[in-house]
Amino acid sequence: MYLHPLFRIEMEEALPILVDRSFGQLVVPTDDAPYGVHAPFLVDRDADGRVKVALHVARANRIHEIIGDGCRALLICEAGDHYISPDWYQSENQVPTWTYVAVHLKGTARVLPPENNLDHVDRLSAHFEQRLLPKKPWTSDKMDARRREAMLKAIVVILMEVDTVEAQRKLIQNKNEDDRRGAIEGLSGLDTPAANEIADLIAATLNSE
Repeated sequence: MYLHPLFRIEMEEALPILVDRSFGQLVVPTDDAPYGVHAPFLVDRDADGRVKVALHVARANRIHEIIGDGCRALLICEAGDHYISPDWYQSENQVPTWTYVAVHLKGTARVLPPENNLDHVDRLSAHFEQRLLPKKPWTSDKMDARRREAMLKAIVVILMEVDTVEAQRKLIQNKNEDDRRGAIEGLSGLDTPAANEIADLIAATLNSE
């Protein structure tokens, strides 16, 4: 990913974005063209600070056959984006742009043995179920044992050991305060979740200066 010096963020800022979003696209190379899958994931750091990402795919998805015992991989996580109209700026002679927050992880992916499947599903579901509180969290032990076993056999868990983290918040930080406030007003006027999210993120860049 091309990283603009004004937009780039370091790993310690990027990891909370990954944890909060927990969904992305895993892409691996093939002889023909890159092959990808969209999946929720878990982010962990070991005692040495190394980042690891775990996700699973359907056994019918051939990506796990491509990965096998080890394969270079790219994980892309996007966390908000929106079009910015130049009409929202106070300055003249501006052009349209697109704002976004994105994190790219590069590393080596490998398939984990089937005995890891249950623990992975339990941890992944717990991660998302906590966001639904006060609803009583769903757990895999609510399933019939035979049905649970059948479902676990239908997935493959993939672990990616990360060696490179590239991330940026492209939120028109290169514009002056008046132009950014104009963009915030324009986005807020749309009153959609995507527009409001980016408006809040742009506002945060102003508050941090």
